[in-house]
Amino acid sequence: MTDNVENIVLEHLRALRAGQERIEHKLSARITSLETVTTRSRSDNLSTQEDVYRQQATIDRINERLERVEKRLELI
Repeated sequence: MTDNVENIVLEHLRALRAGQERIEHKLSARITSLETVTTRSRSDNLSTQEDVYRQQATIDRINERLERVEKRLELI
């Protein structure tokens, strides 16, 4: 009788362990996916910031040129 109880307990423990391993595998896959998405998002954000800085530099140069033209034409 004790052997039957021990076998049942071991069977349940194995089932629990298998279930835990499945959960760990799923969580690991999801975490990896989230890390990948986060990395891509940061990369996209950095690229967008670089574009904004480049555009601002262009606008600054255009403003400087416009100011020089206005001074030469004595519009200011």
